[in-house]
Amino acid sequence: MPPPAPQTIGSLRQAIDAVDDEVLALLNRRAGLAAEVGRLKSEASPEALFHAPKREREVLARLEAENGGPFPGAAVRTIFQEIMSACLSLEKPLRVAFLGPEGTFTHLAARHQFGGSSQALPQGTIQAVFQAVERSRADYGVVPVENATEGAVDSTLDAFLDSPLRICAEILLPVDQALLLRPGLDLGGVRRVYSHPHALGQCHRWLESHLPQADRIEAPSPSEAARLAREDAEGAAVASELAAELFGLRVAETKIQDLAANATRFLVLGPKSAEPTGRDRTTLLAMAQDGSGALLRLLEPLARRGLNLSRIQSRPTRRKLWEYAFFLDVEGHCEDPLMAEALTELQGACASLKLLGSYPQAMTEVPR
Repeated sequence: MPPPAPQTIGSLRQAIDAVDDEVLALLNRRAGLAAEVGRLKSEASPEALFHAPKREREVLARLEAENGGPFPGAAVRTIFQEIMSACLSLEKPLRVAFLGPEGTFTHLAARHQFGGSSQALPQGTIQAVFQAVERSRADYGVVPVENATEGAVDSTLDAFLDSPLRICAEILLPVDQALLLRPGLDLGGVRRVYSHPHALGQCHRWLESHLPQADRIEAPSPSEAARLAREDAEGAAVASELAAELFGLRVAETKIQDLAANATRFLVLGPKSAEPTGRDRTTLLAMAQDGSGALLRLLEPLARRGLNLSRIQSRPTRRKLWEYAFFLDVEGHCEDPLMAEALTELQGACASLKLLGSYPQAMTEVPR
Protein backbone atom coordinates (compact mmCIF):
# COMPACT_ATOMS: atom_id res chain seq x y z
CA MET A 1 0.00 0.00 0.00
CA PRO A 2 1.27 3.51 -0.74
CA PRO A 3 2.43 5.48 2.32
CA PRO A 4 -0.12 7.94 3.72
CA ALA A 5 0.12 11.48 2.42
CA PRO A 6 1.99 13.77 4.82
CA GLN A 7 -0.28 15.99 6.86
CA THR A 8 0.13 19.74 7.02
CA ILE A 9 -1.26 22.32 9.39
CA GLY A 10 -3.56 23.51 6.62
CA SER A 11 -4.96 20.05 5.93
CA LEU A 12 -5.46 19.39 9.65
CA ARG A 13 -7.33 22.67 10.03
CA GLN A 14 -9.56 21.75 7.11
CA ALA A 15 -10.30 18.44 8.84
CA ILE A 16 -11.11 20.29 12.08
CA ASP A 17 -13.48 22.61 10.19
CA ALA A 18 -15.25 19.57 8.74
CA VAL A 19 -15.62 18.05 12.21
CA ASP A 20 -16.96 21.36 13.55
CA ASP A 21 -19.60 21.33 10.81
CA GLU A 22 -20.61 17.80 11.84
CA VAL A 23 -20.76 18.79 15.53
CA LEU A 24 -22.97 21.79 14.72
CA ALA A 25 -25.28 19.62 12.61
CA LEU A 26 -25.58 17.11 15.47
CA LEU A 27 -26.27 19.89 17.98
CA ASN A 28 -29.11 21.17 15.82
CA ARG A 29 -30.44 17.64 15.50
CA ARG A 30 -30.34 17.28 19.30
CA ALA A 31 -32.08 20.63 19.70
CA GLY A 32 -34.84 19.49 17.35
CA LEU A 33 -35.37 16.33 19.40
CA ALA A 34 -35.44 18.35 22.64
CA ALA A 35 -38.01 20.71 21.16
CA GLU A 36 -40.19 17.72 20.26
CA VAL A 37 -39.88 16.41 23.84
CA GLY A 38 -41.01 19.84 25.03
CA ARG A 39 -44.03 19.76 22.74
CA LEU A 40 -45.09 16.33 24.05
CA LYS A 41 -44.61 17.43 27.66
CA SER A 42 -46.66 20.56 27.05
CA GLU A 43 -49.51 18.55 25.54
CA ALA A 44 -49.48 16.15 28.50
CA SER A 45 -49.18 18.81 31.22
CA PRO A 46 -49.10 22.49 30.16
CA GLU A 47 -48.07 23.68 33.65
CA ALA A 48 -45.36 21.05 34.21
CA LEU A 49 -41.79 22.07 35.03
CA PHE A 50 -39.79 20.55 32.18
CA HIS A 51 -36.47 20.39 34.00
CA ALA A 52 -35.54 16.80 34.99
CA PRO A 53 -32.51 16.86 37.35
CA LYS A 54 -32.31 13.07 37.66
CA ARG A 55 -32.26 12.66 33.88
CA GLU A 56 -29.51 15.30 33.55
CA ARG A 57 -27.41 13.62 36.24
CA GLU A 58 -27.72 10.23 34.54
CA VAL A 59 -26.77 11.64 31.13
CA LEU A 60 -23.73 13.50 32.47
CA ALA A 61 -22.52 10.49 34.47
CA ARG A 62 -22.88 8.22 31.44
CA LEU A 63 -21.00 10.57 29.13
CA GLU A 64 -18.18 11.04 31.64
CA ALA A 65 -17.84 7.28 32.06
CA GLU A 66 -17.91 6.56 28.33
CA ASN A 67 -15.37 9.21 27.35
CA GLY A 68 -12.37 7.17 26.22
CA GLY A 69 -10.67 9.65 23.92
CA PRO A 70 -8.18 12.46 24.38
CA PHE A 71 -10.90 15.03 25.09
CA PRO A 72 -10.44 16.24 28.72
CA GLY A 73 -12.83 14.41 31.01
CA ALA A 74 -13.35 17.45 33.25
CA ALA A 75 -14.69 19.42 30.27
CA VAL A 76 -17.30 16.82 29.30
CA ARG A 77 -19.67 17.77 32.12
CA THR A 78 -19.26 21.51 31.56
CA ILE A 79 -19.88 21.35 27.82
CA PHE A 80 -22.84 19.00 27.97
CA GLN A 81 -24.37 20.99 30.84
CA GLU A 82 -24.41 23.98 28.50
CA ILE A 83 -25.80 21.88 25.64
CA MET A 84 -28.64 20.63 27.83
CA SER A 85 -29.30 24.16 29.13
CA ALA A 86 -29.54 25.52 25.58
CA CYS A 87 -31.84 22.69 24.47
CA LEU A 88 -34.01 23.10 27.55
CA SER A 89 -34.46 26.78 26.69
CA LEU A 90 -36.24 25.63 23.51
CA GLU A 91 -38.80 23.83 25.69
CA LYS A 92 -39.22 26.39 28.46
CA PRO A 93 -36.40 28.64 29.73
CA LEU A 94 -35.68 28.11 33.41
CA ARG A 95 -35.90 31.12 35.70
CA VAL A 96 -33.29 30.83 38.44
CA ALA A 97 -33.18 33.21 41.41
CA PHE A 98 -29.91 33.50 43.31
CA LEU A 99 -28.26 35.66 45.95
CA GLY A 100 -26.85 38.47 43.82
CA PRO A 101 -25.49 40.55 42.38
CA GLU A 102 -24.24 39.00 39.16
CA GLY A 103 -20.66 37.77 39.24
CA THR A 104 -20.79 36.35 42.77
CA PHE A 105 -19.91 32.77 43.62
CA THR A 106 -23.63 32.07 44.06
CA HIS A 107 -24.15 33.23 40.47
CA LEU A 108 -21.32 30.93 39.39
CA ALA A 109 -22.95 28.01 41.23
CA ALA A 110 -26.32 28.74 39.59
CA ARG A 111 -24.78 28.91 36.15
CA HIS A 112 -22.96 25.64 36.71
CA GLN A 113 -26.16 23.90 37.77
CA PHE A 114 -28.49 25.31 35.11
CA GLY A 115 -26.19 26.52 32.32
CA GLY A 116 -25.84 29.86 30.65
CA SER A 117 -29.16 29.60 28.78
CA SER A 118 -31.20 29.81 31.98
CA GLN A 119 -32.68 33.16 32.99
CA ALA A 120 -30.62 34.50 35.90
CA LEU A 121 -32.61 36.51 38.46
CA PRO A 122 -30.28 38.12 41.06
CA GLN A 123 -31.90 38.90 44.42
CA GLY A 124 -30.72 41.23 47.16
CA THR A 125 -31.20 38.85 50.10
CA ILE A 126 -31.49 35.15 50.81
CA GLN A 127 -35.08 35.68 51.97
CA ALA A 128 -35.85 37.30 48.59
CA VAL A 129 -34.56 34.18 46.81
CA PHE A 130 -36.96 32.02 48.82
CA GLN A 131 -39.85 34.40 48.10
CA ALA A 132 -39.13 34.47 44.36
CA VAL A 133 -39.53 30.68 44.18
CA GLU A 134 -42.46 30.54 46.62
CA ARG A 135 -44.39 33.13 44.58
CA SER A 136 -43.54 31.40 41.25
CA ARG A 137 -41.47 34.29 39.97
CA ALA A 138 -38.63 31.78 39.63
CA ASP A 139 -38.57 28.03 38.98
CA TYR A 140 -35.56 27.43 41.23
CA GLY A 141 -33.42 29.30 43.71
CA VAL A 142 -29.76 28.96 44.66
CA VAL A 143 -28.48 30.00 48.10
CA PRO A 144 -25.28 29.35 50.09
CA VAL A 145 -25.68 27.15 53.16
CA GLU A 146 -22.17 26.65 54.53
CA ASN A 147 -18.54 27.52 53.91
CA ALA A 148 -15.67 25.17 54.74
CA THR A 149 -13.79 27.81 56.75
CA GLU A 150 -16.52 30.18 57.97
CA GLY A 151 -19.27 27.68 58.84
CA ALA A 152 -23.03 27.81 58.37
CA VAL A 153 -24.98 30.57 56.62
CA ASP A 154 -27.54 31.32 59.31
CA SER A 155 -29.84 33.35 57.05
CA THR A 156 -30.41 30.31 54.84
CA LEU A 157 -31.17 28.03 57.78
CA ASP A 158 -33.57 30.57 59.29
CA ALA A 159 -35.46 30.97 56.00
CA PHE A 160 -36.34 27.25 56.06
CA LEU A 161 -38.19 27.60 59.37
CA ASP A 162 -41.30 29.00 57.64
CA SER A 163 -40.78 28.09 53.97
CA PRO A 164 -42.66 25.31 52.13
CA LEU A 165 -39.79 24.91 49.63
CA ARG A 166 -37.76 21.74 49.28
CA ILE A 167 -34.06 21.20 48.62
CA CYS A 168 -33.71 19.47 45.26
CA ALA A 169 -29.93 19.62 44.67
CA GLU A 170 -26.65 20.72 46.23
CA ILE A 171 -23.55 22.27 44.66
CA LEU A 172 -20.03 22.23 46.09
CA LEU A 173 -18.03 25.12 44.67
CA PRO A 174 -14.35 25.88 45.35
CA VAL A 175 -13.89 29.49 46.46
CA ASP A 176 -10.97 30.51 44.27
CA GLN A 177 -10.33 34.23 44.47
CA ALA A 178 -8.75 35.92 41.45
CA LEU A 179 -7.05 39.25 40.94
CA LEU A 180 -8.79 41.18 38.16
CA LEU A 181 -7.17 44.07 36.29
CA ARG A 182 -8.13 46.48 33.53
CA PRO A 183 -6.61 45.52 30.17
CA GLY A 184 -3.15 47.07 29.88
CA LEU A 185 -2.63 47.50 33.65
CA ASP A 186 0.11 45.48 35.37
CA LEU A 187 0.72 44.75 39.05
CA GLY A 188 3.20 47.58 39.40
CA GLY A 189 0.59 50.12 38.37
CA VAL A 190 -2.08 49.03 40.88
CA ARG A 191 -2.74 51.60 43.61
CA ARG A 192 -6.11 50.38 44.90
CA VAL A 193 -7.58 46.89 45.41
CA TYR A 194 -11.36 46.66 45.78
CA SER A 195 -13.32 43.75 47.25
CA HIS A 196 -15.70 42.55 49.92
CA PRO A 197 -14.09 42.55 53.40
CA HIS A 198 -14.22 38.74 53.60
CA ALA A 199 -12.44 38.37 50.26
CA LEU A 200 -9.76 40.89 51.25
CA GLY A 201 -9.23 38.98 54.49
CA GLN A 202 -8.98 35.66 52.66
CA CYS A 203 -6.19 37.07 50.45
CA HIS A 204 -4.33 39.12 53.07
CA ARG A 205 -0.93 37.42 52.77
CA TRP A 206 -0.96 37.40 48.94
CA LEU A 207 -1.85 41.07 48.77
CA GLU A 208 0.84 41.99 51.31
CA SER A 209 3.42 40.08 49.30
CA HIS A 210 2.49 41.11 45.75
CA LEU A 211 0.73 44.48 46.10
CA PRO A 212 2.19 46.16 49.19
CA GLN A 213 1.84 49.58 47.55
CA ALA A 214 -1.92 49.26 47.00
CA ASP A 215 -4.64 50.50 49.36
CA ARG A 216 -7.39 48.00 50.13
CA ILE A 217 -10.87 49.42 49.68
CA GLU A 218 -13.96 47.58 50.89
CA ALA A 219 -16.92 47.11 48.53
CA PRO A 220 -20.42 45.72 49.20
CA SER A 221 -19.71 42.67 47.01
CA PRO A 222 -16.95 41.26 44.79
CA SER A 223 -19.09 42.16 41.78
CA GLU A 224 -19.27 45.80 42.82
CA ALA A 225 -15.51 45.64 43.37
CA ALA A 226 -15.08 44.50 39.76
CA ARG A 227 -17.21 47.40 38.55
CA LEU A 228 -15.15 49.88 40.60
CA ALA A 229 -11.90 48.42 39.26
CA ARG A 230 -13.19 48.80 35.71
CA GLU A 231 -13.76 52.52 36.34
CA ASP A 232 -10.41 53.09 38.11
CA ALA A 233 -7.32 53.40 35.90
CA GLU A 234 -5.14 52.23 38.81
CA GLY A 235 -7.62 49.85 40.41
CA ALA A 236 -7.83 46.07 40.75
CA ALA A 237 -10.46 43.75 42.21
CA VAL A 238 -10.45 40.49 44.14
CA ALA A 239 -13.38 38.52 42.78
CA SER A 240 -14.39 35.46 40.77
CA GLU A 241 -13.30 34.78 37.22
CA LEU A 242 -16.96 35.12 36.24
CA ALA A 243 -16.86 38.75 37.42
CA ALA A 244 -13.94 39.35 35.03
CA GLU A 245 -16.07 38.04 32.16
CA LEU A 246 -19.05 40.19 33.11
CA PHE A 247 -17.12 43.44 33.63
CA GLY A 248 -14.54 43.23 30.85
CA LEU A 249 -11.51 42.73 33.09
CA ARG A 250 -8.60 40.37 32.65
CA VAL A 251 -7.62 37.66 35.12
CA ALA A 252 -4.09 38.56 36.23
CA GLU A 253 -3.72 35.87 38.94
CA THR A 254 -5.87 32.96 40.11
CA LYS A 255 -6.23 31.19 43.46
CA ILE A 256 -4.73 34.03 45.47
CA GLN A 257 -6.56 33.10 48.69
CA ASP A 258 -4.29 32.30 51.65
CA LEU A 259 -6.00 28.97 52.37
CA ALA A 260 -6.03 26.80 49.25
CA ALA A 261 -8.70 24.39 50.52
CA ASN A 262 -11.86 26.47 50.74
CA ALA A 263 -15.27 25.68 49.30
CA THR A 264 -18.88 26.72 49.70
CA ARG A 265 -21.88 24.43 49.62
CA PHE A 266 -25.00 25.77 47.91
CA LEU A 267 -28.57 24.47 47.96
CA VAL A 268 -30.99 24.48 45.04
CA LEU A 269 -34.54 25.32 46.13
CA GLY A 270 -37.61 24.06 44.33
CA PRO A 271 -41.20 22.94 44.81
CA LYS A 272 -40.37 19.28 45.49
CA SER A 273 -37.59 16.83 46.33
CA ALA A 274 -35.58 15.05 43.66
CA GLU A 275 -36.09 11.42 42.74
CA PRO A 276 -33.72 8.81 44.25
CA THR A 277 -30.39 8.37 42.46
CA GLY A 278 -28.65 5.88 44.75
CA ARG A 279 -26.30 8.50 46.17
CA ASP A 280 -28.51 10.99 47.95
CA ARG A 281 -28.75 13.19 51.01
CA THR A 282 -31.78 14.08 53.13
CA THR A 283 -32.07 17.26 55.18
CA LEU A 284 -34.43 17.36 58.15
CA LEU A 285 -35.63 20.14 60.43
CA ALA A 286 -36.43 18.73 63.87
CA MET A 287 -37.85 20.36 66.98
CA ALA A 288 -36.74 18.33 69.97
CA GLN A 289 -39.11 17.59 72.82
CA ASP A 290 -38.06 19.35 76.01
CA GLY A 291 -36.35 17.20 78.62
CA SER A 292 -33.18 15.26 79.32
CA GLY A 293 -31.92 13.08 76.46
CA ALA A 294 -33.90 15.03 73.85
CA LEU A 295 -31.03 15.20 71.38
CA LEU A 296 -30.18 11.55 71.93
CA ARG A 297 -33.75 10.59 71.00
CA LEU A 298 -33.27 12.43 67.70
CA LEU A 299 -30.11 10.55 66.86
CA GLU A 300 -30.95 7.01 67.99
CA PRO A 301 -33.39 6.15 65.14
CA LEU A 302 -30.66 7.03 62.65
CA ALA A 303 -27.80 5.31 64.47
CA ARG A 304 -29.67 2.04 64.97
CA ARG A 305 -30.20 1.75 61.22
CA GLY A 306 -26.64 2.65 60.31
CA LEU A 307 -27.66 5.93 58.66
CA ASN A 308 -24.78 8.38 58.50
CA LEU A 309 -25.47 11.78 60.02
CA SER A 310 -23.08 14.04 58.11
CA ARG A 311 -24.06 17.35 59.71
CA ILE A 312 -26.11 18.77 62.58
CA GLN A 313 -26.71 22.46 63.24
CA SER A 314 -28.92 24.15 65.82
CA ARG A 315 -30.72 27.49 65.40
CA PRO A 316 -33.06 29.40 67.73
CA THR A 317 -36.64 29.24 66.49
CA ARG A 318 -37.32 32.92 67.41
CA ARG A 319 -40.78 31.85 68.52
CA LYS A 320 -40.05 31.04 72.13
CA LEU A 321 -37.13 31.78 74.44
CA TRP A 322 -34.45 29.05 74.44
CA GLU A 323 -36.31 26.94 71.88
CA TYR A 324 -34.04 25.44 69.21
CA ALA A 325 -34.49 23.72 65.90
CA PHE A 326 -32.00 21.14 64.64
CA PHE A 327 -30.98 20.82 61.01
CA LEU A 328 -29.77 17.31 60.20
CA ASP A 329 -28.10 16.10 56.99
CA VAL A 330 -28.39 12.33 56.63
CA GLU A 331 -26.99 10.20 53.82
CA GLY A 332 -29.79 8.47 51.90
CA HIS A 333 -33.15 9.30 50.32
CA CYS A 334 -36.47 9.63 52.14
CA GLU A 335 -37.86 6.85 49.93
CA ASP A 336 -35.14 4.37 50.97
CA PRO A 337 -36.67 1.73 53.28
CA LEU A 338 -34.32 2.33 56.23
CA MET A 339 -34.68 6.10 55.95
CA ALA A 340 -38.47 5.82 55.75
CA GLU A 341 -38.47 3.69 58.94
CA ALA A 342 -36.25 6.20 60.72
CA LEU A 343 -38.48 9.12 59.72
CA THR A 344 -41.55 7.33 61.05
CA GLU A 345 -39.83 6.75 64.40
CA LEU A 346 -38.52 10.31 64.50
CA GLN A 347 -42.05 11.65 64.16
CA GLY A 348 -42.79 10.24 67.59
CA ALA A 349 -39.50 11.39 69.13
CA CYS A 350 -39.81 15.04 68.05
CA ALA A 351 -42.11 17.88 68.92
CA SER A 352 -42.20 18.38 65.14
CA LEU A 353 -40.31 17.06 62.12
CA LYS A 354 -40.08 18.67 58.70
CA LEU A 355 -38.54 17.07 55.63
CA LEU A 356 -36.62 19.81 53.84
CA GLY A 357 -35.72 17.57 50.92
CA SER A 358 -33.95 14.53 49.54
CA TYR A 359 -31.54 15.28 46.70
CA PRO A 360 -28.42 13.97 44.91
CA GLN A 361 -25.17 14.44 46.79
CA ALA A 362 -22.69 16.71 45.06
CA MET A 363 -20.29 14.29 43.37
CA THR A 364 -17.28 16.57 43.64
CA GLU A 365 -16.31 20.19 43.71
CA VAL A 366 -17.27 22.07 40.58
CA PRO A 367 -14.26 22.54 38.25
CA ARG A 368 -13.38 26.19 37.57
